[in-house]
Amino acid sequence: MMQQKLPKGFVPVMISTFKEDHSLDLDGIARLTEMYIQTGSVGLFANCLSSEMYELTRVERLSLIETVVKTAAGRVPVVATGTLGDSIEEMADFSRAIYALGVDAVIVLNNLMVKEEESDAEFLKHMHRFMDLTPGIPFGIYECPVPYKRLISQEVLEDLLPSGRLVYHKDTSLDLAKVALRIRTAQGYNFGLYDAYMGHAVSVLKAGAMGLSCIQGNYFPELIVWLCENFNTSGKEEQVDIVQKFFIDHMDVMHTVYPTSAKYVLQKRGFPIRLATRRDVGKLTPKETSALDQLIESYLKLPMVKTLALGRLD
Repeated sequence: MMQQKLPKGFVPVMISTFKEDHSLDLDGIARLTEMYIQTGSVGLFANCLSSEMYELTRVERLSLIETVVKTAAGRVPVVATGTLGDSIEEMADFSRAIYALGVDAVIVLNNLMVKEEESDAEFLKHMHRFMDLTPGIPFGIYECPVPYKRLISQEVLEDLLPSGRLVYHKDTSLDLAKVALRIRTAQGYNFGLYDAYMGHAVSVLKAGAMGLSCIQGNYFPELIVWLCENFNTSGKEEQVDIVQKFFIDHMDVMHTVYPTSAKYVLQKRGFPIRLATRRDVGKLTPKETSALDQLIESYLKLPMVKTLALGRLD
């Protein structure tokens, strides 16, 4: 069981790579894993929404996670979604299977544990059943927006933290006050909160978040790493403000036709990746590719970019 907190910094929500026939490209997954690590990521979140987890089979999910774990080879911790199935028992079975592959924590999708109209009390009932079926396995919670978005409450957090097994949280509340309260509540526990919302990235890092876990890291992972390392560095306040503004100004374009758009930007930047995507997000239009080209141009004008590198390009 994980004894140390996950490290501070950027934990990418990994995208998946597919071949032209849309079969899973495990060699591409390995290259992506290496790229994330070389750009300075401190951990990896595999089999998430960005990975198109809902479009993968059980066998493909296991293959993807195993590839990431083997490629990382202990250099950084790996977490992966485990609660996929039609019942708590099936979710627990898959979670045990991926933990056996070597992940450091299993991620719980709180929106699949209960229906949208069900109470937190019902969620906790199911959650404790899941914990009983996965003894000793560290877990995290991901407020995944699909199929519906369910935020964790104070009651849930205060119930689960004393178990010592809740080590990770991917926050999608978009609410700085809520994030700060969660961080304060978890003080003294082996727990790390990673925020998904780049609109308040600097503020949430200053409030004590362990790091960031955002889709923008699939466009410019090295820039998210730079921000996590320099958000509070004396003498770099102006550059930090510029980076924060860059992400705010380009929020919409980076959410359009995602994750195909992220694959397009990586491809344009020289990383060997196909645009093939299983998730039905639509196709990139000339207008959208033009906007993404302009996004790359804006990135290249940032003052610190000349010191950064995308990572493995072969």
